[in-house]
Amino acid sequence: MNILVTGAAGFVGRNLIENLKNIKEGKNRTRPSIQIDEIFEYDKANTLEELDAFCKQADFVFHLAGVNRPKDPKEFQEGNFGFSSILLDTLKKHGNTCPVMLSSSIQASLEGRFAGSEYGMSKKAGEDLFFAYGEETGATVYVYRFPNLAGKWVRPNYNSAVGTFCNNIANDLPITVNDPNVELVLLFIDDLIEEMFDALEGHPHKNGKFCEAQLTHKATLGYIVECLNQFHDQPKTLIMPKIADGSFEKKLYSMYLSYLPKEKVLFDLDMKCDDRGSFTEVLKTLDHGQFSVNVSKPGITKGQHWHNSKWELFIVVSGHGLIRERKLGIDPETNQPYEPIEFEVTGDKIQAVHMLPGYTHSIQNLSDTENLVTLMWANEIFDPDHPDTFFEPV
Repeated sequence: MNILVTGAAGFVGRNLIENLKNIKEGKNRTRPSIQIDEIFEYDKANTLEELDAFCKQADFVFHLAGVNRPKDPKEFQEGNFGFSSILLDTLKKHGNTCPVMLSSSIQASLEGRFAGSEYGMSKKAGEDLFFAYGEETGATVYVYRFPNLAGKWVRPNYNSAVGTFCNNIANDLPITVNDPNVELVLLFIDDLIEEMFDALEGHPHKNGKFCEAQLTHKATLGYIVECLNQFHDQPKTLIMPKIADGSFEKKLYSMYLSYLPKEKVLFDLDMKCDDRGSFTEVLKTLDHGQFSVNVSKPGITKGQHWHNSKWELFIVVSGHGLIRERKLGIDPETNQPYEPIEFEVTGDKIQAVHMLPGYTHSIQNLSDTENLVTLMWANEIFDPDHPDTFFEPV
């Protein structure tokens, strides 16, 4: 299959082409029915002669080219209607009735706040042109009316408030929110790409004569900014907000990270160092505790405390250590303190050891030369006002 993508250098075009390449090169095997031979990329830098050659060979056309913010409103019709006419006429010239997909906009509805929009009218004209083309030639036509698009590589300070917010907050630049209660309907690019693959396979999701992506999200400008500020502060707070699979927050976080400048990709963590080694909090979650890294110098024993309801996992990733745990109280069978349970652990065989509630526990570095490095998880964020940590030798 040969695929033509117009508007190849745009936001949607770039994301689509890179993901088409993944399928073509066998990196993405989730769509085995899609076999790609060539990907024809067409944008402003290309010639009409190249378009002619592409249209002759194409087996599917993604028509993404369009004008969003021209200097002259007349360019709306030229870019969103005029070029569409050239594309379809070129396909007709070669008798090529392959399926064609048109990216339109909800503004083409010309309803409510979109009434009288020159951009919307140009998009509506393009839709009518494509539907007429389908009736005339018998070609399959997929027309999508996109809501606000979001995701990596959205151009900031252009036609996406979310892209602008992500860029500015990531780069510590000011933002302006005139009405935080304004609600946006957002379609993230990765969800759109999956829908475009559905269209490529011949089973797009239909809503009347139009097609639409199934996964969209609604969020107010105020909530979007609130989330972005949390993402911005995460390297300082270490708190990772809830990012459930498929959630708006998870997708927005991925988008935000794509705007980080180089100097923010790396950030320092607060290492608590002493003559025994170091302890560093790495990540905190709102409902799944926190992660830390503990480094013990040769011969050092750490811990020697117990918890009521807190529990932990110790995972030695480097070095050689001994973990000991002892249940508090007196063993009724022996009338003596309970015997400790012991686990010899090493970074050569990574294992997880539960630190049991009501058991005092310790970790000892058995090496005379190497540091012992342990990844630690606790079921709750440490609260200095309620530490639930009590000294007791094992």
